[in-house]
Amino acid sequence: MLYEMRIYDAVPGKLQALNDRFANITLKFFEKHGIRVIAFWEHVVGVSNQLIYILAWQDLAERERVWNAFATDPEWLKARAETERDGPLVAKITNYILKPTPYSPLQ
Repeated sequence: MLYEMRIYDAVPGKLQALNDRFANITLKFFEKHGIRVIAFWEHVVGVSNQLIYILAWQDLAERERVWNAFATDPEWLKARAETERDGPLVAKITNYILKPTPYSPLQ
């Protein structure tokens, strides 16, 4: 298994709108495309405008195939555009593809 950690820096004042989009729209498209979510996090202490989440993938080929299908889904693109009528919600996205160490409890 591989894991993808994605860090979204929300546009100032738009973190709640970003969370709402994930909760009410994005997760439905993740499910439609078979994207496996491990968890979502917000900071308790630290940066106040970040949303962090981790996805699970069998391998890089699965990630490329599934993520590309999601990212080009016309229904998703329309829904995302509707949530950004007043401007983008995300200023920056950072992502990492991670593999567990041999001694990691999460394999």
